[in-house]
Amino acid sequence: MTVDHMDIAQLIVDALKFIFPAYCANATPVLAGGGTRMDFGKNFFDGKRVFGNNKTFRGFFFGLAIGVLVGLMETVAFHFSVLFAFLIPLGALLGDLAGAFLKRRVGIEPGGLLPIVDQVDFVIGAIVFAIPLGSIVSWPLAVTVLLITPPIHLLTNFLAYKMKLKKPLGKKTTQLPTSMNFSSEFSCLLFSLLNRWVIFAR
Repeated sequence: MTVDHMDIAQLIVDALKFIFPAYCANATPVLAGGGTRMDFGKNFFDGKRVFGNNKTFRGFFFGLAIGVLVGLMETVAFHFSVLFAFLIPLGALLGDLAGAFLKRRVGIEPGGLLPIVDQVDFVIGAIVFAIPLGSIVSWPLAVTVLLITPPIHLLTNFLAYKMKLKKPLGKKTTQLPTSMNFSSEFSCLLFSLLNRWVIFAR
């Protein structure tokens, strides 16, 4: 059986177009962080915080606004449903909240690492919220998004280290909040460049 490399390349491009608003929504809350905590500083039944100090209403709605704006741009460029512009960033942000909730339950403090979950929580949220959109998301596309996200996360983290935006683990430094997701910020930038290339290539 032969592999059609053009089909694979197109699937990856479609996956990047799909997840682009989610990456931007997940990356930008740090730019407007602070303010009222989304859990109001309250603990869950287990005595641990619901989400933690890094999740704020201001950051959430700022990230949602940026994600919706990017989604609307893609709606115009690629003729997606208008609902796409709202549901994808909303699902990404709620997925990120679910990841924070899970990390608090297992005793990981804000800023701590939970491999895999840290890379795909917002992606899963975006995929789930895309289900009502019908054919815009297929199983091959969803699997592709999940497969390409961890390598992109590693690559953008590497770039962040090289540009001294993020310090290697083990070095003594001030703890950065989880919401300061440099990997997603770089991904948003990279996907923005890709998006422009795709638009002009059409």
